[in-house]
Formats: sequence, C-alpha cells, structure tokens
Amino acid sequence: MKVIKAIIRPTNLSEIRIALQKIGIENIIVRQLVNNSRKSSKYMIEKSAECLAGLMTKIRIEIVAADELVGRVIETIGNIAGTERKGDCQIFIHPFNETV
Repeated sequence: MKVIKAIIRPTNLSEIRIALQKIGIENIIVRQLVNNSRKSSKYMIEKSAECLAGLMTKIRIEIVAADELVGRVIETIGNIAGTERKGDCQIFIHPFNETV
C-alpha cells in the first residue's frame, strides 16, 4: 500500500474525484493549502480586512491505494491536473506502513 499526495488547482478537484471513483478509489482526503507563489508577499488592507497579496490557493488530496492501483492513480491525476506550468500538479508517493 502507498499514500499518494497530490497538490492540484481547486478547479481540477471535481474532475479528479470522478475519475478516481471510476478506477475504484472512493475515499480521498482533501485539504486547502495556501501556496506562496511569489518571493515576497505584501500585506494589503482592503476595507478593514487584511489579506495576503501574491498567495495562491491550492488543494492537496491524499489517497491510500493498493500497490497495483498506484500507477493508475498517478496517471489519472497527472492527465487531468498536469499542465506545462510549474507547480500545477505535484505528486508525492510514500509507503504506507500501518494504521491505528
């Protein structure tokens, strides 16, 4: 078993979920991330609300998959979320030892 973590754009999430269900992956964990896409961020004050300029929201999905499904999962995510832009689709694979 492996843990597959992928950082994707939020716009790709629904399409990836549907495609993963088609190959037998029902359960995924979804987390929202804030990615600093520029070297320096500036605080902006807009109508009394503080927000960070230069930050881009990304989604991290986590999947635990059997070894024989890992290749299909990576291919599925990569085909949907992968673009030529750096950072649009990052996939990490880790061994899954045990759960409690």
